[in-house]
Amino acid sequence: MDEMEEELKCPVCGSFYREPLILPCSHNLCQACARNILVQTPEADSPQSRRASGSGGSASDYDYLDLDKMSLYSEADSGYGSYGGFASAPTTPCQKSPNGVRVFPPTVPPAAHLPPASAASLAPVPRNSCLTCPQCHRSLILDERGLRGFPKNRVLEGVIDRYQQSKAAALRCQLCEKAPKEATVMCEQCDVFYCDPCRLRCHPPRGPLAKHRLLPPAQGRVSRRLSPRKISTCTDHELENHSMYCVQCKVPVCYQCLEEGKHSSHEVKALGAMWKLHKSQLSQALNGLSDRAKEAKEFLVQLRNMVQQIQENSVEFEACLVAQCDALIDALNRRKAQLLTRVNKEHEHKLKVVRDQISHCTVKLRQTTGLMEYCLEVIKENDPSGFLQISDALIRRVHLTEDQWGKGTLSPRMTTDFDLNLDSGPLLQTIHQLDFMQMKASSPVPAPPILQLEECCTQNNSATLSWKQPPLSAVQVDGYILELDDGNGGQFREVYVGKETMCTVDGLHFNSTYSARVKAFNKTGVSPYSKMLVLQTSEVAWFSFDPNTAHSDVIFSNDNLTVTCNSYDDRVVLGKTGFSKGLHYWELSIDRYDNHPDPAFGVARMDVLKDVMLGKDDKAWAMYVDNNRSWFMHNNSHTNRTEGGITKGATVGILLDLTRRTLTFSINEDQQGPVAFENLEGVFFPAVSLNRNVQVRRSGKESGPLGGETGRLLGSQDEALPVA
Repeated sequence: MDEMEEELKCPVCGSFYREPLILPCSHNLCQACARNILVQTPEADSPQSRRASGSGGSASDYDYLDLDKMSLYSEADSGYGSYGGFASAPTTPCQKSPNGVRVFPPTVPPAAHLPPASAASLAPVPRNSCLTCPQCHRSLILDERGLRGFPKNRVLEGVIDRYQQSKAAALRCQLCEKAPKEATVMCEQCDVFYCDPCRLRCHPPRGPLAKHRLLPPAQGRVSRRLSPRKISTCTDHELENHSMYCVQCKVPVCYQCLEEGKHSSHEVKALGAMWKLHKSQLSQALNGLSDRAKEAKEFLVQLRNMVQQIQENSVEFEACLVAQCDALIDALNRRKAQLLTRVNKEHEHKLKVVRDQISHCTVKLRQTTGLMEYCLEVIKENDPSGFLQISDALIRRVHLTEDQWGKGTLSPRMTTDFDLNLDSGPLLQTIHQLDFMQMKASSPVPAPPILQLEECCTQNNSATLSWKQPPLSAVQVDGYILELDDGNGGQFREVYVGKETMCTVDGLHFNSTYSARVKAFNKTGVSPYSKMLVLQTSEVAWFSFDPNTAHSDVIFSNDNLTVTCNSYDDRVVLGKTGFSKGLHYWELSIDRYDNHPDPAFGVARMDVLKDVMLGKDDKAWAMYVDNNRSWFMHNNSHTNRTEGGITKGATVGILLDLTRRTLTFSINEDQQGPVAFENLEGVFFPAVSLNRNVQVRRSGKESGPLGGETGRLLGSQDEALPVA
C-alpha cells in the first residue's frame, strides 16, 4: 500500500493531487499546478490562428506538439523553459518544485477579490497558452476553454481519499466534544462513527434509530468506500452527466455531445458496458504486471543470495589460491635446499682438491729444499776426487727434480669460480604465465596445434609459419595465439592472435635464431603449446629502393634497383630495409652523370625531407659529390671538403658500423676523407638524393658480411629492420 503513494502525488508540487486533471497523454496534474506551468505561445501557433488559416480545422485540439521540431523549450534541465524567441514570452524566472520540475509562475495574477484557494483555479487562463506534461514532456496548446477542456479525474480523487483514510492510525468517534475516543461502531445509515458513550447518548437502540444497521469500524470504512460517489459531469456541458462513451475519442460524453457536439458522428457505446470492459482489460493487464513484479521480487532474492554466495566463494577461492601458492613456494624451497646441497658438495670437492695439492706441493718443496742444502754442502768440499765421485749423480738428480717441477705442477688444479649457472629463465617465464583457467566448463579445452614444417619457411628477415589442429580433434577452436622469442633466447611475446592458421611475421633481426610456438583457445580455456620450432633468418641484409616512401618525381626501374628523376631539383629515395645495429656495407654505381649535378649518398631516418638534398635537415647523414670533390653534410652543415669526385661508371661505397656508431664513405674502393660521422644511434635507412641528370644503380652480388667479392653490397653481421 505504501508503495502506491508515489502514484498519488503531483509531479510538480510533490503533494497529493488536488483537483487532478487528465491530460491527453493520460497523465495527471493538479489544476493549480497546471495553471502555474502554462506558458504563452506566439499568436501564429494559437488554435484560432490555425483555424483562420485553414490548416488546423481537422486536427484535434489536443494533438501533441514535437518539442524538437518547434524548438520551444530548453531541455538542459527538466525540459521546461520559456519562449526565448518571442516578445510575448514570460520573462519571470522559473522556480523548481519539490520534485525538481521547473515551474513557471502564473502569467496572470489571481483576482484580488477571490480567496487564495479559488483564485488560482478560477482566474482566467491567458490566450494562446501552452502546457507541457511534466512526465512525458509532450506539449499542447489550450483552446478557448483553457483548463476546463481537461476532464477531472474523480477516480484518482477517490483513491487519494481512501488512501489517506487508510493511513489514519485508528478510527475516532465523530461526536466526542474534547479528545475523541476510539470508535467502536459505525451507523451505515447515519454514516457516523460512535464510541460507546456517544452511541448510548446519541444513537439509542430504540425508537426510530432502532432499524439502523451498526457495523464494526473497519467494515464501516469499507462500506463508506463502496458508497456511490458524485457522478462526473461533462466538461463541455456542465449540467449534463456522462451517459455514453466515445470509442473514437476514448472519452465519456453526455447526451448533448452526441446530439450537437463534435462527437455526433462518432461511434459510441454504453458507459456501463465500457466501464466493465475496461475494468476487465485493466485487471488482465494487472495480472501480467503482477507476474512481472513477482518475478522481479524472486530475482532480487536470487541476486541477494548471489551476493552472499560470491562472498563465501571468494573467501574459499582465496584460501585455495594461497594454499596453491604456498605449495609452489614449499616446492621452490625444497629445490633450493637441494641446489644448496649441490653447492656445498662442489665447495667440499674444490677444498679437497686444493688441500691435496697443497699437501703434495709441500712435501715436494721440502724434498727440493733438502736436496738444495745438500748440494750446497757438497759444493763446499775441497777434495776434487771425492767431489767428482758424486757430482754426476747429483747433477742428474737436480735435473730430475727440476723436471718434476715442470709445466702444470705449479698450476692450480681447481678454479676458485663455481661452474654452476642456475637457469631460472624457464621458471620465471612459467611464473609470469601463471594464470587462472576455467574450472567448470561445458566443453574441453582444445588440443595443442601441430606446426606444419613443410609449409614453414624464412626469407630475408621474414618468417612464415603454418599450423593445424590434430586430425582427430573435434573440439571447437575460437582462435590461435602465435608467440616468438626475441631472437636471443629471451622471453616469448605474442605476434598474432586470430582464427587464421598461417601467419607471416616481418621485421625480424637478420642472422638471428628464433623460437616459435602456437596454442589454441576457445570459450573454455587455452590449450597447451605446440612443439617448439626454430627459425633462422638470413645472414645478409639485402635491400632495394622503396617506391612507397620516395618522392613522386623519382623514377624506378630494374626491379627497383635503379633510380633516376624527372626533375632538375633534388629528390630523395630510401632503401626498403633499415638498420639498427651491426656492420653494414653497400655500393651504388653511377650509370649516368653529366658532370654538373651534386648527388648525395648516405643514411636517413624514415621521416627525412624528400624534396631537398640529402643532409639539408637533421634526419640525414650524407656525402654529396661533384666531378672534382666531395663534402659531408648533416643538418645543412658542410664539413671535410675532400678532393676526388665521381664520373659515369664510378662506385660509391657506404660503410655503416653501428657497433662503433660510425659512417664512412668511399669512391672506387678508396676511402673519401676521414670518418664522416660518429655517435650514430637508432634506425637508419640507405638513402640517395639525385635529379634528372643522374642515374644510380644499387650494385653488388650476395656475399658474406664484408667478404666475398670485394665486399659489394652488402651484408649485415647482425640485424636489420624492414620498412614498415
